[in-house]
Amino acid sequence: MVMAAELKPYPAYSDSGVEWLGAVPTHWEVRHLGRFGKLFKGGGGTKEDARESGVPCVRYGDLYTQHQFFITATPACVTPELANTVYTSIRYGDVLFAGSGETIDEIGKSAVNLISGPACCGGDVIILRPGIDADARFLGYAMDCAATARQKACIGRGFTVVHIYSSDLKYVTVVIPSLQEQAAIVRFLDHADRRIRRYIRAKERLIALLEEQKQGMIHEAVTGRLDVSTERPYPAYRDSCVEWLGAVPAHWDVRRSKRVFRPRTELARPDDIQLSATQAYGVIAQADYEEKIGRKVTKILRHLDQRRHVDVDDFVISMRSFQGGLERAWKSGCIRSSYIVLQAATELSVGYFGHLFKSAGYIAALQSTANFIRDGQDLNFENFCRIDVTFPPIEEQRQIAQAVDRGTEHIALSIERLRRQISSLREYRVRLIADVITGQLDVREAAARLPDQDPLAAQNDGADDFDSRPGSRASGYAEEGGPAPDVVDAERSEAAAEELMAQGR
Repeated sequence: MVMAAELKPYPAYSDSGVEWLGAVPTHWEVRHLGRFGKLFKGGGGTKEDARESGVPCVRYGDLYTQHQFFITATPACVTPELANTVYTSIRYGDVLFAGSGETIDEIGKSAVNLISGPACCGGDVIILRPGIDADARFLGYAMDCAATARQKACIGRGFTVVHIYSSDLKYVTVVIPSLQEQAAIVRFLDHADRRIRRYIRAKERLIALLEEQKQGMIHEAVTGRLDVSTERPYPAYRDSCVEWLGAVPAHWDVRRSKRVFRPRTELARPDDIQLSATQAYGVIAQADYEEKIGRKVTKILRHLDQRRHVDVDDFVISMRSFQGGLERAWKSGCIRSSYIVLQAATELSVGYFGHLFKSAGYIAALQSTANFIRDGQDLNFENFCRIDVTFPPIEEQRQIAQAVDRGTEHIALSIERLRRQISSLREYRVRLIADVITGQLDVREAAARLPDQDPLAAQNDGADDFDSRPGSRASGYAEEGGPAPDVVDAERSEAAAEELMAQGR
């Protein structure tokens, strides 16, 4: 693969007159979107219109949950009658912008339509129909690259939910090279993007294996399947009469959750910092979370007095708790009022319950308290109270927490290392695309040297990058408790990723 360090700038540049773009190649054209084509709003409709077959329909949520740069398929369809009357028809090469978003990254999130047949879009979508000849894939990269995203972020309006309008969007500026050069840029970026995403997927699969190994250790400890002091089963068990627990050690107590934790009703204190409830890191300072993920998140600037106070070692029921369990607070501060804050109602080991609330068995039990589970569903204190929990003697709780911490430390370190690598790869990808799309790097010669047939182009983007079936080398590490599987068959992909980041700009 051609590294960014091997690429050179163009021979001559001119000032674009746009702060976010700076100097651009002299022969490239600078245009506002209003001069690029026609901007107009998409039609309405409801989720109840969705069908498994019919005319593909893109909704605004699809633009930042399903697609990245390009729309090649949609998760739902509508009937031809609705597509022609209620919804707005879209053409191949149309650029679709989400009319709202909750984070800076989502403001005006866009993708270009590459569906060749009939298609339509719903409400809260802004459509740009190009009025000049342009490569559709080039537009996909250009309309959502970092330079364009920064411009869209500046024109968003609102607080909790930020909206963007075509009257403002028309002033967003992009640079357009010739059609021949657009094709070369697309050829290069497609080639690079496939490889970067492949490296990322390999690391994500390693994380999944590590998490599975970690979950197995936690479940055995917090449910009493193994005595952590002997690494063998306890001598005697009894029926807990709780479905998700089954048999528990005979000397353990099983308690109603509301006897162990109670809601904290205190509102935010004047000096409280803003916290973020995250599945990966627990409840931490919002500033720390931004540093870990390498980007900004939307901050609530009004009605801060309505937020809830959180103390260290409280637990938080968040909108994602049905997916990843309850989050332990590592910092004091305040959190949004829609979350439930729990404080201990009796003496207990916070470390023990921190593991129990993140165990796969507990999460499955929490999910069973709702009639249906959908992305973003809120859980409440009533759901929490319906799940009974194990309550070993206090000293044993502490021993279990310490044993799990020791046993999973190497796994946690490996996971954190892989997450940092994924973050670096994503940052590199964003920077590379932005540099190429804005003309900071000349890829024409590099694109010409690429093979006519890229072997990765024929592969499914979601295909396995290494064998994780039972009995394979990858799964063997997780099953046998060997070294953390960051050195499995995907290590060649990791080495390539390290080289990619090291040699990148």
